[in-house]
Amino acid sequence: MTSPASRVSRRIGAISESATLAVDAKAKALAAAGRPVIGFGAGEPDFPTPDYIVQAAVEACTDPRWHRYTPAGGLPVLKEAIAAKTLRDSGLQVGADQVLVTNGGKQALYNAFAALLNPGDEVILPAPYWTTYPESIQLAGGVPVEVPTDETTGYRASVADLEAARTDKTTMIVFVSPSNPTGAVYSPAEVEAIGRWALEHGLWVVTDEIYEHLVYGDAQFSSMPVLVPELADQCVVINGVAKTYAMTGWRVGWMIGPKDIVKAATNLQSHATSNVANVSQVAALAAVSGGLEAVEEMKVAFDRRRHLIVGMLNAISGVNCPTPEGAFYVYPSVQGLLGKEIRGVTPSSSSELAALILDEVEVAVVPGEAFGTPGYLRLSYATSDANITEGVQRMTDLLTEVR
Repeated sequence: MTSPASRVSRRIGAISESATLAVDAKAKALAAAGRPVIGFGAGEPDFPTPDYIVQAAVEACTDPRWHRYTPAGGLPVLKEAIAAKTLRDSGLQVGADQVLVTNGGKQALYNAFAALLNPGDEVILPAPYWTTYPESIQLAGGVPVEVPTDETTGYRASVADLEAARTDKTTMIVFVSPSNPTGAVYSPAEVEAIGRWALEHGLWVVTDEIYEHLVYGDAQFSSMPVLVPELADQCVVINGVAKTYAMTGWRVGWMIGPKDIVKAATNLQSHATSNVANVSQVAALAAVSGGLEAVEEMKVAFDRRRHLIVGMLNAISGVNCPTPEGAFYVYPSVQGLLGKEIRGVTPSSSSELAALILDEVEVAVVPGEAFGTPGYLRLSYATSDANITEGVQRMTDLLTEVR
């Protein structure tokens, strides 16, 4: 008799559930049950999508043009607008035929890896990393090769770190700045150095620029193919409207790359999902064709919140929380708390500590195991000041009971 485990293919059975979505789902389930849970798990702005974007979608719903199939690779007018937006925001000049509109950034990543990787190809992946990267790489037949970083380097990998991980099987590096989960931002000099190293060794670069507008203080976003123009023919840029315009639920992302790669990825998408929902594409068109006022307003709030949460976390003995320079996450080390008794429990891992925090004080955080670096927690500060204050205070009350 066939066992339940063997009914699922090995390829799909090897996929791990998204830890961030799992934590968010558990927090929402507790809240729905009437529990006063505070969730720091979800990576999405807590602001509504701007009205003018919503209105464009409302109008699209009544237009019969958008009730039918449209090109699998995206509405031509949206692809043109994305190309224009990319030139405006990062200085990268591309044509509409270098753009593929996808169902969120996740599909853009999967398409890119599927189009570029052959079985056994090694992909250098700095850690901590977003949970989806290694899963998508492995689905495409690639082998993630993790390069660990920590708070002592600002969670940034050096060229020397990357070179130490390179083998004759290495074909790609995944580069992310600003970073999820750490909020790390590489300087222009660091971005250029990594780009020139990839160029020298003939490596593909998949660079995720989804948080390009969420940088704070003196930090500066830099697009690798802009700083290293010669790299453009071996570089794929991932982006979308989710974070900049508070549109996570609309599911519109894109990949930008060489024409042959985009064409191959478009062929894949034509069989996987076909076109992104037209109403969402029209909403995205309004977003990328408009200004950046919405994200500037969000940045003011995020900047205030990052200082608030960092200050409160660093006041907890055993917690070391660097100040992030981008995105909307903090990634504190909690190694100073592991192995110590808290309310009769002695957590030996950040996963066990996160479970204890949820069980005891109903605060949801994501453990570092999900991002390839045990001993840390990720908290999203894309939530209200009141939630941050209450949630971290609950954690403080619990974690000061260390024995």
